[in-house]
Amino acid sequence: MPPESLPAASVPAAADLSLPAAILRLHPADEVGVALRALAPGEALDPVPGRAGEPIPFGHKVALVPLAAGAVVHRLGQPIGVATRDIPAGGHVHVHNLGFETSMATRTIGTRLSNAPRRPQLEVPTFQGFRRPDGRVGTRNYVGILTSVNCSALVARLIADHFRDPARLAPYPGVDGVVALTHKSGCSIAEGGRSMGMLRRALGGYARHPNFAGVLLVGLGCEDNQIEALMRDEALVAGPMLRTLVMQDEGGTRASVARGMGMVEEMLVAAATARREPIPASELVVGLQCGGSDSFSGISANPALGAAVDRLVACGGTAILSETPEIYGAENLLLERAADRATGERLIGLLDWWEEHTRDEPQGLDNNPSPGNKAGGLTTILEKSLGAVAKGGTTNLVEVVGYAAPVTRRGLVFMDSPGFDPISATGQVAGGANLVAFTTGRGSCFGCRPAPSIKLATNTAMYRRMADDMDINCGAILDGTASIDEMGEAIFALMLATASGAATRSEELGYGEDEFAPWHVNAWL
Repeated sequence: MPPESLPAASVPAAADLSLPAAILRLHPADEVGVALRALAPGEALDPVPGRAGEPIPFGHKVALVPLAAGAVVHRLGQPIGVATRDIPAGGHVHVHNLGFETSMATRTIGTRLSNAPRRPQLEVPTFQGFRRPDGRVGTRNYVGILTSVNCSALVARLIADHFRDPARLAPYPGVDGVVALTHKSGCSIAEGGRSMGMLRRALGGYARHPNFAGVLLVGLGCEDNQIEALMRDEALVAGPMLRTLVMQDEGGTRASVARGMGMVEEMLVAAATARREPIPASELVVGLQCGGSDSFSGISANPALGAAVDRLVACGGTAILSETPEIYGAENLLLERAADRATGERLIGLLDWWEEHTRDEPQGLDNNPSPGNKAGGLTTILEKSLGAVAKGGTTNLVEVVGYAAPVTRRGLVFMDSPGFDPISATGQVAGGANLVAFTTGRGSCFGCRPAPSIKLATNTAMYRRMADDMDINCGAILDGTASIDEMGEAIFALMLATASGAATRSEELGYGEDEFAPWHVNAWL
């Protein structure tokens, strides 16, 4: 039987979640339980007293006690909304009777700091990675083509397409490929403005990324985002493995493609000399993502990923948690672990900005969850945030950084970003993530080259339905065949194997180029 009490960062051991339990009550203060299978009217709400008064879909909430209109409803002991009408015991609790309230989370800083020890250096596991000349570590060995503006996107793609034939890469063993990362921006953005700064930070971070052995920057020539200014602002220095090409200087599209193919060919020769070597896990920088979430994300995959993050941080590694709107309402779970007051205040400042930024939106911050999230049982952003925060594990929050800013501190770091996964992951990779771990309950299909993306399924039904896209089934937790800790160990082992070159499902399918999406906040568009 499920326990009556459950800490926010974990769920019960495997045996506690085994069927035939009908619902899972996550905390003794919770007025609702989560249906572990679709429940018919009259079906017992085992292991708590009561019966379903109406159909309760898989993963959705059922009232365990009568709720009066205006009552605050809790999940994991945290407020997730207010009843908008009277709800009888056994009733379905969802968007039709549970409303959003602004964050009810406390904002005290540093009251629950972790003293978890680091692993001794001799016990830190290793992976097979690429040590670059500047000392940074890559998990892949690509040559990348970046564009300063949308107008140069076709040229970048044509250059990369030339090398998609395996026969053209055969002379360069150890090179993972040539990828073109294009975007829709680069013009109609003001010099010195927020969007220009974020675009240049993203491009600069990718140009320096250790998963790229070499990079070609392609511009049109007349755009706002001039390559010369990009290089200046990001302290990029042209050389044999960082080339630039301007289409208007080269004489147009065909001439630029021919010139670019020659430049890439020269970089491939050098890239092929790189060799994998043993690297300590402390050099892993993992971007944490969740998308297409469902009610089980915060019960299985997200806390399991959090357990893997705790292992990574204990080894001296780094994890980047992002998507600021998706911690709203659960910020207390991070602020309590802020390593110092300045870090906590920076996080509060981001949340204040997002409240103001979304003030004129029809639903404000509660525009998220998405329709798919709601179909999976998530009702308000306050509820979704509880699961999203769980990806960060239980260690201290050591730093808060802006979008696409370089991540230089080791440990758990928070990066500002929207809740749209491609934009958020792009910022994390620009900040230095050499691996991405992505949880999903509905079945998001995603990649983020040059960083390999591990896909973690929250439930077995979806995992079986979308097995070609998923790397690991955290639904084993719900099935009673694995505990959170056991699944965290499996995820950490998969991180090391992936960092050593094992292909992820999204890599095998070819995901990762179209998902490059720098954040664009601009008055002109």
